[in-house]
Amino acid sequence: MMVLCGVCIFMFTLTVFCDVVTRTLGVPWLWLQQVTTAFFAWGVFIGMAAATRRNDHFYLTEITKRMTGAPRSAIEITNRVIVLMVSLLLIWFGWKNAILDLGSYRMPSLLPLTVYTAIVPAAGVLILLFSIEQLVNGWKHGFEGPEDRDDVPQFVAEEVVE
Repeated sequence: MMVLCGVCIFMFTLTVFCDVVTRTLGVPWLWLQQVTTAFFAWGVFIGMAAATRRNDHFYLTEITKRMTGAPRSAIEITNRVIVLMVSLLLIWFGWKNAILDLGSYRMPSLLPLTVYTAIVPAAGVLILLFSIEQLVNGWKHGFEGPEDRDDVPQFVAEEVVE
């Protein structure tokens, strides 16, 4: 998923570059802005789902990483339930918007707007699945992870003290 996100953001950058070059040369490719918009939208929402999967972006990790036991579990569960509820909203309203956009088209390519907005409910489904996965794994194995260890290795801390 990270590769797909990277491809989308790379293609976004490439299409912006091509758009600037073709406009500078006086022969703009009008459809290029539509492609740029699609790559940007897909890259952002795939990145959002990937960040949820990796537990990178939507959680209060700096607050919880020093906690243990029941207080940590309560905050971790609350965080994930909130993200789960937001994912349900993304699915519901994203789906309604994508279906509505089937009747709208971008000019000059006549692409349905759903090409741009279909990623919203798709990302919502992925975020929902990843949130459920994290809740189940947290209940089974605890919410502590490798990110909870101190960032400074012991041998580095000893050299600084000397």
